[in-house]
Amino acid sequence: MPQIGIIAIGRNEGERLRKCLTSIVGRGWPVIYVDSASTDGSPAIAREMGAEVVDLDMSIPFSAARARNEGMAKLLAVAPDVTCVQMVDGDCEVVAGWIERAKAELDANPKIAVVCGRRRERFPEASIYNRIADVEWNSPIGEARSCGGDAMFRVSAFQEAGGYDNSVVAGEEPELCQRLREKGWKVFRIDAEMTIHDSAMTRFAQWWKRSVRSGYGAMDVATRFRKGKDGLFVKQVKSANAWSANFMMAFLVLTVGLPLSEILSGWTAETPKKMLLRSVFGAVGVLVVYGLLAGVQSIRIARGVRRRAPDMKTAFAYGVLTMIGKWANWKGHMQYLRDRKSGKLTRMIDYKSAGTVAQAPRP
Repeated sequence: MPQIGIIAIGRNEGERLRKCLTSIVGRGWPVIYVDSASTDGSPAIAREMGAEVVDLDMSIPFSAARARNEGMAKLLAVAPDVTCVQMVDGDCEVVAGWIERAKAELDANPKIAVVCGRRRERFPEASIYNRIADVEWNSPIGEARSCGGDAMFRVSAFQEAGGYDNSVVAGEEPELCQRLREKGWKVFRIDAEMTIHDSAMTRFAQWWKRSVRSGYGAMDVATRFRKGKDGLFVKQVKSANAWSANFMMAFLVLTVGLPLSEILSGWTAETPKKMLLRSVFGAVGVLVVYGLLAGVQSIRIARGVRRRAPDMKTAFAYGVLTMIGKWANWKGHMQYLRDRKSGKLTRMIDYKSAGTVAQAPRP
C-alpha cells in the first residue's frame, strides 16, 4: 500500500481544480477531493479524473478545517497504511518532485510533523494583488511557527494533535501547528518549490474581502485560543486596532469632542464659529498626522520585505496595502464580535468568483 496520500479541498475552482488534480492523480497515490457545495461541476471534474470525492454536508457549518478533517477520515478509510498526507488547496498545482522531497524530509527527521515549501503565484504580473500574495508566500526557510494550506503532514502527529479545529474559519493552520509544537513536534519550511497558486485577484474589492476574512479569522483565533501576549494573532489584532479603531477615536475626539467643549465656556455669538474651526482644524490635524505615520510605517514594512519582493515597487506596494489592510482587518474584527455577541456561527468569507481563472497579461 502507498505511504503517501493527498487531500485536495475546494469550492467552485473549476479549471483551477483540473490543473490541481492533473498534477497529483495517476501516480499511485490515493487522492481525495473534498467539495464544499460547488455549483460549477467541480465534483464531476474530480470523479472524471479519478479522485475519491467527499461532498460536504452543508447543513453543518463549513470551514476549510472541517473539509481537511473529513478528507483525512476518508483517506484513512480507503488507505489505512498511509503515513504522510499532502494537503493542497484546489486552486494550487503541486510542483513535480515536491511530494518525494517532502516525504524524504519527514523520513529523515522523525520530530518534524509538517513540511512546507515555496508556494508561488501562477500570474504574479496579472495584478498588484497577485504580486503581493506572492511576497506573502515567500516566508523564511527553516523551523517555522506554522504552515499554510499546502503542506505535508505526518499522519501520526496529525492524529496526536486531534487534527484541525472545525470551528476555525481562517487561521486553522497556525492553530493546529501551535498544538503540534506544544506536543514537541516541529514545523519546517524547506528550500524547495511546492505549489503554484492562482489567487485570481484582479480587483481591489477581492483583495479587500480577503483582508476582511483574515481579520475575522485572526480575531476568532486570538479570542478563543489566546495564551498571553504571545498568543496566536494577538499582535496582529492589536496592530489593526491601533491603526484603525484608535484613529477613529482620536478623530471623533478632535472633531466632535473638543468643539463641543466650547459650550462649557458659555454660549456666545462666536461659539458656533469657534466650534466649526476647532472641528476643521482637528480633522485636518488628525488626517495629516495619520497620513505621515502611516506613510513612515509603509516604508518600514517595505524595507522589511525588500529581500522577499522582486523589486522595490512591489515592496512599497506591499507596505501601503498592508496599512490599508488594517482597516479591512478591523472590519473583520467587528463582524466577528457581532457574530459572537448574537450567537451566530462563524461565517465563511469567499473573495473569489465561481470558476474564474486569472489570465496571464498580454505582452
